[in-house]
Amino acid sequence: MAFNSNGARRDRRAARPTRTGRTTAADLSFRERVGALKNLPPLFRLVWHTSPALFTTNLGLRLIRSLLPVTMLYIGKLIVDEVVRVVGTTPVLEGLAAWSGALEPLAWLLATEFGLAVLSDLLGRATALCDSLLGDLFTNETSVRLMRHAAALDLAHFENADFYDHLERARRQTTSRLVLLSQVFGQLQDAITVVSLGVGLAVYAPWLLALLALALVPAFLGEAHFNAQSYSLAYSWTPERRELDYLRYLGASDETAKEVKVFGLNDYLTERYHRLADAYYNANKKLAIRRAQWGGVLSAVGSLGYYLAYAVIVYRTANGSFTIGDLTFLAGSFARMRRLLEGMLQSFSTVSGQALYLEDLFSFFEIAPHVKSLPNALPVPVPIRDGFVFEHVGFRYPGSEQWALRDLSFTLRAGEALALVGENGSGKTTLVKLLARLYDPEEGRILLDGRDLRDYDLDSLRAAVGVIFQDFVRYHLTASENIAVGRIAEQEDRPRIKNAAERSLADTVIAELPDGYEQTLGKRFKTGVDLSGGQWQKVALGRAYMRDAQLLILDEPTAALDARAEYEVFERFKDLTAGKTAVLISHRFSTVRMADRILVLNEGRVEEGGTHEQLLKNGGRYAELFELQAQGYR
Repeated sequence: MAFNSNGARRDRRAARPTRTGRTTAADLSFRERVGALKNLPPLFRLVWHTSPALFTTNLGLRLIRSLLPVTMLYIGKLIVDEVVRVVGTTPVLEGLAAWSGALEPLAWLLATEFGLAVLSDLLGRATALCDSLLGDLFTNETSVRLMRHAAALDLAHFENADFYDHLERARRQTTSRLVLLSQVFGQLQDAITVVSLGVGLAVYAPWLLALLALALVPAFLGEAHFNAQSYSLAYSWTPERRELDYLRYLGASDETAKEVKVFGLNDYLTERYHRLADAYYNANKKLAIRRAQWGGVLSAVGSLGYYLAYAVIVYRTANGSFTIGDLTFLAGSFARMRRLLEGMLQSFSTVSGQALYLEDLFSFFEIAPHVKSLPNALPVPVPIRDGFVFEHVGFRYPGSEQWALRDLSFTLRAGEALALVGENGSGKTTLVKLLARLYDPEEGRILLDGRDLRDYDLDSLRAAVGVIFQDFVRYHLTASENIAVGRIAEQEDRPRIKNAAERSLADTVIAELPDGYEQTLGKRFKTGVDLSGGQWQKVALGRAYMRDAQLLILDEPTAALDARAEYEVFERFKDLTAGKTAVLISHRFSTVRMADRILVLNEGRVEEGGTHEQLLKNGGRYAELFELQAQGYR
């Protein structure tokens, strides 16, 4: 499976416009649908690794149960023949003793059939239990694997809409493939049963097998066709289904409730959802109606074949070719085999259709990150001696023709606190992403202590960098965990967490919470308590103290703080950055003036640099922006 540079999927299901203008996945040929079954062996390997014991037990139970139907039908044949024999050879007037002796073989046959029926029920319940446990374990294991793989992918993947569609389809497979597991296992069981029944029919009337196959082929082809149609429809509507999920979130979320009420958005959102949901419903309805119509016709063809065969069996019994027991066995075997084959063919078509969805999951696991460690990568030096050097760095976001940074050159010395200033879109946050190696430059290079940043082990680099972005995550976890995410390996180190909270002023926020450090934050869960923007920012700053990284990056660290809290954070800024290399992004000049040096960025380039006093004397862009901000306070 191939992907373009943005991580968007590029495969044989090329999109094509329909007569309605909608772009849909091209219908797959029968060969391609059967080819999708190649996804079943990897699925079996995943299930096996999930639990070898449950996997083996499940198959063993199904093997035993698959042989019971033909055995029970044959026992039924013997019972009928024995009844006919007893009725025809034992005079009624001979008394009860004669009857009891004649009925003894019949009693043993009935007891045997009863035991097999009980065994079949017990095996069915045990199999269902194995299916349930194995399915739950598979969901858990696959979800964990998907989360880990997604975490290893590039940030560029997550900023691409096509990748999100692919991720959404893959995520659905971690839970919706439980039925597929039971279907595949069930098909294996039914296949063994069909073979055993087929052997029994072949002994008496091999021509029944040919008639049965001819009756079932049309229904199978119809199901295969409509399963492919269903997949094509679901594939093409992935973006709209994501939009439906988003509209549901906007219309019923604590994070959006205020604006929805104030701006009166409820009618707009519900109408938009209703319109899109109706369009999806109508598309599904048309397909469902056509499937039901053709299914009825093709099913009638199968029924006609069955009753023709049944009529022949009755005729052969009437002319003495078959016994009454043979009639019972053949009619039961034929009916059972017809149902099984019909179910297997339909299930095969369903499985091949479901296997198409599995391709979404397995192809997602094939996506490889571009930003990764090279073989024999170096650990980041401790401590950093010289610092970072940007040499003519250029970068464009994937899919964009506009340069976010171009010919950017500057030095960030070890132990220096550097502030980045510039208007929105000047490249400040992009520079930080390159510094943390969330992206690699398209032109030029970034050096750390004289070596290209790409020469260092990625995990070692990320461990040496602490970043608090302006759009930091508000984790709906406990207050303790919200700070501990700065260095999650130390989540049990309560003294360290409390120290980080004190230094970031988050301790005053936590002190007011009902459960203190064990209080769940946010309103997603019942026991959660939400915080104000400024309170959340203090908690996020606690992560920076918790991180204790060599390179500290703060993106608008005081944007949501009031004047008093901002002043208190400033007083501790030197403490936070002591002995560290720091990068500070802020639009507040009262913040950036505390840095050792300031760089002014404009259109992705360094326009000027120096201390606060030097830049004011230069009378350049920094002085202009400073004066504009100062006027707002006069």
